[in-house]
Amino acid sequence: FSSSTYCKMWADAQKDLDILLQRERGEFLTPETNLRKVWKMLATSYIQYLGIFRRLEAAYDHLGHQQKRAAIRPVLDGVMGRILEIKREMVKLDNSECQDLGDILTELKRLPEDIEIPIPKYFIKENLEVLQQREKTLDEILLNAGLQEQEPSKAMMLAEAVRLVQVAERARQGRTRALFMRNIYLEDKRSTRQEEPAGQSRHHAATCIQKVWRGYTQRKKTAKMREEEMTFLGITLPPHLEATSSFQKHAGKVEALQGDVQERQDEVSFKDQLKETEGPHIKETLEDQISQCFTECRHITGRFPDYPTEKAGGSKAIFSDKTPEQVAEELAAKQKMEQKDQKGKEEKGEKEKPQEKTPKKGGKKEEVGGWKMGPSNFLSILEEGSSQYEVFWQNRDNGLDFLQDHDPELIKEGKREEVEEEIRVQVDELMEEKLRNLKLHVDGQKVGAQKKGGKTEKVRAASQEDSGSVSAMSLACRTIDSLYQELAEGGLLIKAKAVNLSDYIGHSGSLWNRLRGTGVQPLPSPPDVRQLIALYAILPLGSQTVHENAPLVKSMLLAGPAGVGKKMLVHAICTETGANLFNLTPSNIAGKYPGKEGLLMMLHMVLKVGKHLQPSVVWIGDTEKMFSKAPPKGEDEVDSKRLGKMLPQFLKALKATDRVLLVGTSTRPFEANMGPFCKVYQKIILIPRPDYLSRFGKYLNQELWKHFIVQNGGAFSNLENLSCLAQVSDGFTQGHILEVVQTVLSELRLLQMPRKPLRTVEFVTPLARYIPVYKEEEATFEVTF
Repeated sequence: FSSSTYCKMWADAQKDLDILLQRERGEFLTPETNLRKVWKMLATSYIQYLGIFRRLEAAYDHLGHQQKRAAIRPVLDGVMGRILEIKREMVKLDNSECQDLGDILTELKRLPEDIEIPIPKYFIKENLEVLQQREKTLDEILLNAGLQEQEPSKAMMLAEAVRLVQVAERARQGRTRALFMRNIYLEDKRSTRQEEPAGQSRHHAATCIQKVWRGYTQRKKTAKMREEEMTFLGITLPPHLEATSSFQKHAGKVEALQGDVQERQDEVSFKDQLKETEGPHIKETLEDQISQCFTECRHITGRFPDYPTEKAGGSKAIFSDKTPEQVAEELAAKQKMEQKDQKGKEEKGEKEKPQEKTPKKGGKKEEVGGWKMGPSNFLSILEEGSSQYEVFWQNRDNGLDFLQDHDPELIKEGKREEVEEEIRVQVDELMEEKLRNLKLHVDGQKVGAQKKGGKTEKVRAASQEDSGSVSAMSLACRTIDSLYQELAEGGLLIKAKAVNLSDYIGHSGSLWNRLRGTGVQPLPSPPDVRQLIALYAILPLGSQTVHENAPLVKSMLLAGPAGVGKKMLVHAICTETGANLFNLTPSNIAGKYPGKEGLLMMLHMVLKVGKHLQPSVVWIGDTEKMFSKAPPKGEDEVDSKRLGKMLPQFLKALKATDRVLLVGTSTRPFEANMGPFCKVYQKIILIPRPDYLSRFGKYLNQELWKHFIVQNGGAFSNLENLSCLAQVSDGFTQGHILEVVQTVLSELRLLQMPRKPLRTVEFVTPLARYIPVYKEEEATFEVTF
C-alpha cells in the first residue's frame, strides 16, 4: 500500500468518527427509559468505534510523515479510551462482562472478526531499543545467577573437524582445476577458429546452429530437473511458496524503510529560529502586561499583589480575562470567607447537613427519568483531533507529501508554545524581583516571611520522612538498577515467554442462541477472553493516555481449571505491551523475605521498580492460598496470608499515572474467603475448558488439535479423524491436548511419518491417562462468581 492509501484510510476514519460524535451528542445526552434501546445504541457505537480504531491504527503504523502521525496519535488514544467507556456502560446494563453482539453485527453487515480488539504495534515499536536492552540486561543477570542456562554451542569432534577441513580443501582444489581446464579449453577453441577457412558450407552452418540450440534446450531441461530435485528433497520452496516468500521479504524491506523514515529527525532547529526572531517581542510583551497588571491592582486595592508561585502557574495566573472590578470583588469575597472561617466549625456543620441531602434527591430523580451517558474524558480529545484534521489535513494535497517530509509552518506552531513557556519562566524571575523592589521602595514592605515559612515546611517534611519505616529509607538510598538486579536474582522478576494474545485460539460459543431469553449467562468463549484481556490489560498498559483517563483497572483475576491457558495469558499481556513480569506466587516467595518487615520490603521494591520501569505486571499464581479459609499450618502459609492482607495497601499506592497491573490466577477460587478475595480483584474473568467447535472447528482456523499437531511438526493424513478426536477429548483442557500431541510426536515418530502416517488411535491412548474437567467442577466456578 502507498502512503496515499493510508491517508485515504485516515480520512475515512475521521469522517466516520465525526458522524459518530454528532450522533452521540444527540442520543447519549438525552435521558432514555427503554434500556433495550440504550443497549442497542451502546453496542452499535462500540462496533463502529472498533472499526475506526482498526483503520486509525493501520494508518498510524504505516504512514511515515511525522506530523501526520502526531495528529493521528491523540485521536487513536481517544478512540481506545472511548471504547473502554462504552464497554463500562454495557457491563453496567447487563451485569456481565460478556455480551452477545451477533444481532448487531448482522444488522451492520459485519463479521465476527470485526469485534476482535486490534493491538497497536506502537506499544512495542516505539520502545523497541529500550525493551531489547532491558531483555539483554535481564539475561545477563539470570545467567550470572545460574537461573538460566546458556544455549549450548555444538561441540565438534576432532575427526569431524578434520573431515570438514578436507572437504573444503578438496572443493577448493576442484574449483582451481576446473578454472585451469576452462582456460585451456578456451585457448584451444580460439586456435581452431583461427585455422578455419573463411568460407563455410551451408551444411556446416546449419550444424553449428543446431548445436547451439540443442545445448540451450538441454541446459534448460537440466536446470528444471535440478529445481524439481531440490524441491523434492525439501532444500528449496515450491515456486508458488517461493513467490510468497519473495513478497514477504519485499514487505519486510518496505517496513524497514518506513521505520527509517518514521525515525528520521528534522535537521533544522525551528525552536532556535523562533527564539531569535520572535523571542524579544514575546519577552517585551509579557513584561508590559505584567507591569500593567501591577499598576491596576494597586490603583484598585491600594497595594501591590503577591506574585503567584510556580505551583499556581506563575504569570499564567495573572493573565486572565477579568476586569479590575472583578479582581476587587474576588478580594472582598476572600476577606468575607476568612471572617466566616474564624467563627468556628460547629455552625458550618449544622448549615452543611441539609445541603448534603439535596443532591441525593436530585440523583434519584435523574435515575427515575431514564438512563443518561456519564461524563467522558475522551470526547474532548476526539473533538479537538477532528477540528485539527479539518483545519490542517482535510483539504491538503497528499501528492505533495511523496517524500514524507515535514511542514515547517506546523512545526513552528508546535514549537511556539514551548518557546513562550521558556521565556515566561525567565520573565517571572525578573518581574518577581521587580515587584519586591516596588513593595520595598513604594510601600516600605519587606518580603522575607515567605522564605522562613518555606524553610519550616521543608524541615517538617524532612522530619516526617525521618519518622518513616526503616525499609522505606533503605530503599530510598538504593538505585533502580540494584533493586532490579536483586529482584531478578531472587526469582521475583522473571522473563516473560514470547507468546501473543492471538495464540490463545478458540471459536466463539454457540450457547447464546440456546440461552437467549432464559436470563442465564454462559461462560465466556475464547474470543470473549481475548477481548477482555485486551480491553482491561493490554490497551491501558500500552498507552499512558488511556491508562490515566479511562476507567481504572488495577487488578484482575483469571480463574479456571488447570490447563486452560491462564499463565499463557499473563505472558501474552507482557509480550504485547513489553511489560516487566514480577512473580509473587506463594510458592515462589516462600522463605525469601520472611516476616512482616520482609514482605513490606519486597512490596516496596516491586512497587518502586514497577513504577520506574513501567509498564509492569505483578502476577500471583494460586492466589486463593492467600485468602484460604483454613488456618495456616506453616510459616510459609502465614507469610502468604500476610501478603494477602497487604495487597489492598499495595493497590492504594497505585495511581492513575502508574501503569502497573496486578494479575492473579486461581484454579480453586471457591476455597478462598470471598469477602477480602473479591475486594482485591476488580475484574474476575472465568476461563472455561474448550468446547467442541474450539477443539475441531473445521474451516474456522481455530481448531486446537490441528493447530497443535502442525505446530509440533506433524502432518495430516486420511487415516486421521479430527472430528473423532474432538468428540473423545470432551472435557479436556488445552494443556491436556498439547501434552498429548507432544508425547505422540516424538523425534522418532516424526522421522517415521513419511512412510507411516498419523492415526487417530495414537492420540486416544495417551489422552486416557489424564483426568478431564467434569461438569460439576465447571459448575462450581459459575456458582462461586
